[in-house]
Amino acid sequence: MANKRDYYEVLGVGKDSSAEDVKKAYRKLARQYHPDVNKEADAETKFKEVKEAYDVLSDDSKRDTYDRFGHVDPNQGMGGAGGADFGGGFGDIFDMFFGGGGGRQRDPNAPQRGNDLQYTMTIEFKEAVFGKETEITIPRTENCDTCSGSGAKPGTTPKTCSTCHGSGQQEVVQNTPFGRIANRRVCQTCRGTGKIIPEKCTTCQGEGRVKKQRRIKVNIPAGVDEGSQIRISGEGEGGSKGGPAGDLYIVLRVKSHEFFDREGDDIYCEVPINFVQAALGAEIEIPTLNERVKLKIPAGTQTGTYFRLKGKGVPKLRGIGAGDQHVKVTVVTPTKLSDEQKELLRQFGGSSEPATVTEEHHESIFDKMKRAFRGE
Repeated sequence: MANKRDYYEVLGVGKDSSAEDVKKAYRKLARQYHPDVNKEADAETKFKEVKEAYDVLSDDSKRDTYDRFGHVDPNQGMGGAGGADFGGGFGDIFDMFFGGGGGRQRDPNAPQRGNDLQYTMTIEFKEAVFGKETEITIPRTENCDTCSGSGAKPGTTPKTCSTCHGSGQQEVVQNTPFGRIANRRVCQTCRGTGKIIPEKCTTCQGEGRVKKQRRIKVNIPAGVDEGSQIRISGEGEGGSKGGPAGDLYIVLRVKSHEFFDREGDDIYCEVPINFVQAALGAEIEIPTLNERVKLKIPAGTQTGTYFRLKGKGVPKLRGIGAGDQHVKVTVVTPTKLSDEQKELLRQFGGSSEPATVTEEHHESIFDKMKRAFRGE
């Protein structure tokens, strides 16, 4: 706990920051430290730290608890500043120092839930916007089909351990300054399982579980964003001794788009117009995420002006409707003019000195917009 940085410090936001501020800070840092993009040695560690901070500060209940108690979990025992949890009574204290003897024993043959798994999936920009159905293949541990998870060769059954009599623990008596103390330890004969397998299954070598490749269908909903998680219940590691399987968590990474930028549910883009369109006004065609629309440019529009296309942004992940598309117009200064055009512009500007301009940046905007029109 002492080594953890303050979550607000991790995200670079203040304690009075809004939920949107927290989300923007997380999105920026997640892209900066994502291991697929950042190859620095500590990038993955920083990415996990950022994700952990966001998971807490983006949840109102968790954030309230964190603001009051910090990194200490108030549900884990006494003394909100890191005191040990003695709620289990003397037996648990005894276990803490002597490794057993008097504490509650866990049934070694009780069903155990399988571990959760995490899978990172990279998707295209528009796949995040509109959603998609796909399949993934993951390696995971499952019960052995040959022995049905028992670990024993078919036709045979495991035997109760004669050393611990099925408890999974051995009792060792020790002489100490406090007197003779019975100390319970994991049974060395059966390794805590309470069972001995005379004839092991040849498929799993007595483990009861094997590694398999599992193909799983995944439905990505429309509106997901960088760092979104999809939980698929029961598709994690297989449980043991009849226990349920864990869950699979799919963490999404979203590729950037050369023409569109995304901020939450809103889309931003930059569109070039010429001097005449800006001065006299015009109606131009704009590419959106899924269609082309007309945009009216008023006379006298200045470069850098933004226009809003309502409802042309990203579908809301949890709700109705969609965000907006914000269009920034950039006035392109021409570089190839006829003598007559140049003279007219000189007269218009009241100057005989020609201007030196460049169009390299705007040519790139044109290229990007053309590809956006084609749906790329």
